Amino acid sequence: MRLLLLGVLVVAALGIGLIAAGLRDLGPVVITREDEQKIILRLNEAIRVTPPGWTLRVPLLETAETYDRRWLYLNAEPDAIQTAEGEQLIVDNYAIWRIARGDGAIQFRRSFPGGMSEAEKRIDRAVRDDVREVIGRHPLAEVLDEKRPQMMREITERTRSTLAQFGIEVADVRINRTDLPDRTLEAVYGRMNTERERLARKSRAEGEERARAIRAGADREARVIVAEARRDAEIVRGEGDAEASRIYAEAYGGDPAFYDFVRSLEAYRKTIDGRTTIVTSPRSEFFRFLESATPGENGGR
Repeated sequence: MRLLLLGVLVVAALGIGLIAAGLRDLGPVVITREDEQKIILRLNEAIRVTPPGWTLRVPLLETAETYDRRWLYLNAEPDAIQTAEGEQLIVDNYAIWRIARGDGAIQFRRSFPGGMSEAEKRIDRAVRDDVREVIGRHPLAEVLDEKRPQMMREITERTRSTLAQFGIEVADVRINRTDLPDRTLEAVYGRMNTERERLARKSRAEGEERARAIRAGADREARVIVAEARRDAEIVRGEGDAEASRIYAEAYGGDPAFYDFVRSLEAYRKTIDGRTTIVTSPRSEFFRFLESATPGENGGR
């Protein structure tokens, strides 16, 4: 019984020792966690990748190197980049990447025997080249606003295609910050000021042209209204004169003597007032109705 218990303890201790050794990449057992992958090297040559869990290796002949399976963040140092217009920009970008799985991890180990630092330098160089090439084909306005999302997608695709051969997967490349150097900032401000002045002059010219068109239309409409009013007035005046002539004609035809009398009185009223002096013959035709009103003439009748 004691021997059996002792045997169990020995086996358990041996298992625990193997697991502990495996976690430290020692011994024949290799333990791989879910968030990592391990590459088995035989005489420093990558031969296979271990899946999550445990696997065996040949002690002393084979070794294991551990790599992260998670997405990694690489922030690049700010870099001066020239746009299509010749403007200088200070661009700060980053990349989200990871080591490819399976055979991709073996390719990664063969491409970068120096480890992660060597791989990060290659990624940084690829991202810088693609950012510089894409931004260099666009003017400043598109880089800062209009086409920036499209440019980021293009940079990501270019970097992903470039680094795939090295066992590197790229998820995204983004620009953190875009700054203008002081000299460029002054030049951009001057150009923006000139552009705003040009737009202001254009707006004023368009406003003046529109104002002239409105005034011309108003003057034309006013002339038309005045002409139509004058035409209507002439029509009404003509109709009034015609009606007056008709009334006069009817009155004259009905009693010519009375008509002459009324017209003579109207002529007296318009011609003679308190300050009027008329020198004429008493037999003048103009005063014939006044002569008929002299004293004694009617009395003798």
